[in-house]
Amino acid sequence: MRAGWHHTGFPSVVPNRMSPQPSPFVSLAALEQNFAKGLAAMLESHRGLGVYILVLANAAYDKTLWTQLAPALARRHAELAAALTDTLRCGDTLAEPDDDVMVFLKLNLIGFDHLGLMESRCAGPWDVMFNPLRALRPPRISGQTFEGLLRPFDPAGFHFNKPFLAKELLWEGNLAGKPARLLYNKFPFARLHGLLVPEPLRELPQTLTPELHGWAWHLCAHAGMRGLCLGYNSSGAGASVNHLHFQSFVQTDPLPVQDPHFAHNGGSEPYPLPCKRFTEPADAWLELDRLHERNIPYNLIYSKNCLHLVARVPQDSGTLSVQSRGYGWSEMAGAVTLFSREAFEDLDAAEFERGLASFAP
Repeated sequence: MRAGWHHTGFPSVVPNRMSPQPSPFVSLAALEQNFAKGLAAMLESHRGLGVYILVLANAAYDKTLWTQLAPALARRHAELAAALTDTLRCGDTLAEPDDDVMVFLKLNLIGFDHLGLMESRCAGPWDVMFNPLRALRPPRISGQTFEGLLRPFDPAGFHFNKPFLAKELLWEGNLAGKPARLLYNKFPFARLHGLLVPEPLRELPQTLTPELHGWAWHLCAHAGMRGLCLGYNSSGAGASVNHLHFQSFVQTDPLPVQDPHFAHNGGSEPYPLPCKRFTEPADAWLELDRLHERNIPYNLIYSKNCLHLVARVPQDSGTLSVQSRGYGWSEMAGAVTLFSREAFEDLDAAEFERGLASFAP
């Protein structure tokens, strides 16, 4: 029997009888307001390490959020450090997940006053970000050997029906005709970054279908706000959770892959690796179906009436450097996140382009 929301800690709701809820993407102002309010409420209501880490990482990505939340985060950091120290000294069993304990221990070694906010710059046409907090993210399956695009859903593995994720929910309701959940991304690398899970009770693996490809296309085409995009990593292309999901974010300025100067957008400049742009969902699906048949990993960026598709070698390919094996849709789109200041300051356009070229299948 598949787990339902009443079995997982999520509210017990019959999907086709959900109370009407406004789309989380009805307007940019509403999303910004709800995003900030949700983080503040989560920090106030929950005392665990996981919530603290999530709120901290989201605040560190956005200076406005940091200004609002830093005082409360500093107090919570001190409380959690004292409680964890007492628990370890007494030899008591830790009630927190091991991943969260390890992340917090690293944060505590750095010290709250020395935690850096996200910084960004351009290297030629590429977006380069320095985000040391994201370096602490557990790799989950994004570091696994690629065995194929279709991996069966594992109820015992990490997925978005886990009870502890109920508190990380930003929104749930009916979205473009399907029940869906929008969760905060615990380690964001894009603006207003969320994890969008359509029909979570179906427990679908991270393998795109024509139905959900069409759903994602429709959602971006008819969103009430400018700049809504959905990223998608297939298995073997940076997906860290084997439960069908997209990554929602807001991109008011084009990503590098969307720049009209590049050839796949009608310009003259070649992209460092093959990229295809589609303006019709059916045409895009024909290419996706071809990749599925050939078992070729890929990354997608959905935007309004448009899809950019990058087919690539698997994340464990010997052609890739150790540093680039975790690359997903963001890096394929030309926006790379780095974890050391030296790498952030030294990376130049030619070096990044060589790295992208190594992903060509």
